[in-house]
Amino acid sequence: MSTGYIHSIETLGTVDNGGIRFVLFLQGCALRCSFCHNPDTWLMKGKQVTVEEIIEQLKDYKSFLDLSGGGITVSGGEPLLQPEFVRDIFVQAGELGIHRALDTSGFCRHGNILTVLPHTDLVMFSIKVVDEGKHEKLTEKDNKEILKNLKLAVDSGVELVISYVLIPNVNDSAEDLQDLVRLVKSFAREIPVQVLSYHKMGTVKWREMGLPDPLAGIPPAAPEEVKFFQKQLAAAGIQIH
Repeated sequence: MSTGYIHSIETLGTVDNGGIRFVLFLQGCALRCSFCHNPDTWLMKGKQVTVEEIIEQLKDYKSFLDLSGGGITVSGGEPLLQPEFVRDIFVQAGELGIHRALDTSGFCRHGNILTVLPHTDLVMFSIKVVDEGKHEKLTEKDNKEILKNLKLAVDSGVELVISYVLIPNVNDSAEDLQDLVRLVKSFAREIPVQVLSYHKMGTVKWREMGLPDPLAGIPPAAPEEVKFFQKQLAAAGIQIH
């Protein structure tokens, strides 16, 4: 019986991937993103559950998911640190006719993503920043494996959206924009980009965990900043999600 470690479940999510979503947040992440709003998901600990337990809960909400055009979203933490658990959930969700979305940073052992992709309907792939030096400063890790896993997702043909959290004075420069444009245009098919606004909702969790907020002096991204970045991407021929 496949089991996994979860952080929490949002049964009627309305902001992830369209429609009403059953959002499963898994525990464990090897990145240490300075802008993380769920640092309490970093460690691989928490409630251990079986796939069957998750599927039974999912069945209770199936009518809401179907009527709204929603489905299940598995997020984290980093779900690809528990690839077999995610795969088994997605296989059974697919048998129930439920849409399956994977929300990932792509930072995992090479090949983990291939365990999950064949059973996934949508991948929301988070790119923090393209420049390797900036990425290491922002997350404490390089992005070599992330970009390899992104290429695997592109080549798989699965519906794919790149998400990019816009952080003022961190990853919003003209160079950052051009790096992102070059990356997206290097793919053999068109991949849309979703630009998200950096916010301060995780500050309380950092404080509760006794950790200093690495971006304490950085303000949230204003709506006009996000729109301007989107406009520049669109002008460069990038589809906006």
